[in-house]
Amino acid sequence: MSRSEMRSAARLAAVQALYEMDIAGTGVMEAVAEFENHWIGREVEGVTFRAPDVDLFRDIIAGVVREQKLVDRRLDEALAKGWPLKRVEVVLRAVLRAGAYELFFRKDIPVRVTISEYVDVARAFYDEDEPGLVNAVLDALARSVRAAELATRP
Repeated sequence: MSRSEMRSAARLAAVQALYEMDIAGTGVMEAVAEFENHWIGREVEGVTFRAPDVDLFRDIIAGVVREQKLVDRRLDEALAKGWPLKRVEVVLRAVLRAGAYELFFRKDIPVRVTISEYVDVARAFYDEDEPGLVNAVLDALARSVRAAELATRP
């Protein structure tokens, strides 16, 4: 599996772990351990969970939790007025948090890659408008924190 595929798998697994943490109220260490021991690289109910870039997986989860106040505040600002992050469906909230964390704190990953990857993650869960929402919100955040990078053409 290529490095790019492993990074994509890390993002998907991180979103799933963040969802689980939100629903079950588990902590970072417990969520990471559960995913690494029971899901990642295994087939569960006919679905194979690809092996991720474990360092990126762990960083996204720990980073979202560590920086959640900032991430949530900035997502609230980027979302439509009257529709705060707490009203967003749990999986979509996990996608937005993970994407926002990468935009703010993983400057080693190009903005366009981050946005594209999380739009793809949203497509894994949704068929309707949600991937477009992810694109719009992450693009707005990127323009506020990494505008110079977006000004240059790839």
